[in-house]
Amino acid sequence: MRRHELATFLRSRRERITPEQVGLPRGRRRRTPGLRREEVAQLSAVGVTWYTWLEQARDIQVSEQVLDALARTLLLDAGERAHLFLLAGAVDPSPAAQCSGITPALRLTLRQLEPVPACIQNDRYDILAYNRTYARLMMRDLDSVPPADRNCVLLACTNAEWRESIVFLDEALRLMAARLRVSMAGHLGEPAWKMLVKRLRTESAEFREIWERYEVVGGARGKTKQFVSPYVGLVTVDHTDLWLAPAQGARMVIYPPADEQSRERLERLHTIALAAELEAGPQTEQAGAA
Repeated sequence: MRRHELATFLRSRRERITPEQVGLPRGRRRRTPGLRREEVAQLSAVGVTWYTWLEQARDIQVSEQVLDALARTLLLDAGERAHLFLLAGAVDPSPAAQCSGITPALRLTLRQLEPVPACIQNDRYDILAYNRTYARLMMRDLDSVPPADRNCVLLACTNAEWRESIVFLDEALRLMAARLRVSMAGHLGEPAWKMLVKRLRTESAEFREIWERYEVVGGARGKTKQFVSPYVGLVTVDHTDLWLAPAQGARMVIYPPADEQSRERLERLHTIALAAELEAGPQTEQAGAA
């Protein structure tokens, strides 16, 4: 019964996506509403026969990685994605489905730290929560990025706006990859970790080259960093980590200003963020959660 429901759900979502939405030409002889099965299979990097069996409710195993790929191809929102994993009897490994540890007290702390930019990350560099100033430090609005894509390494490798904000990008990428390698040693075989590295290697030749060097870096993370905000320009901050879980798990990342000019610019950035929030209305108030 669950397999039939999954097949119906996939078919309905496939038929509502136009080729143009996923960067495919429509062509003159298209009769199928939405995408063809072979197009979904191609975009999700799975076999056409296998995907056809899935829509036929065959009794086949579906991995978390494949479900994640299908969710991206079919442009599922958070509720639809959760429904997909539920029907497949799988646990969604994305950070958007794992934010239960971000308590109201932690969200309040993030807000009270403003105008200092701050966020909460796990050891996979997923951004689990953030305040308004952080949301506009490295791009115009982090809220516009889907929760499943809010990962510092992924953004630094694939998001043009985020990349442009990092003054020493090459060094930052090398250090993040090296620290990710160290952290991953304690999570070998876990789907979320494998999915992240696979996605990074697929979408970024730059990351793939760095990852294959097999560099590892541990120890303290505190250091001075520089970002170019699209709103206020160059900001120099002192990167500080406050660990929230044992074994270097979740941490609160804080960027206090390193000089007077940066302090003034962060205050201005906070004012800009507040104005944007008021203009957007109360329904979009930012607590910074996935």
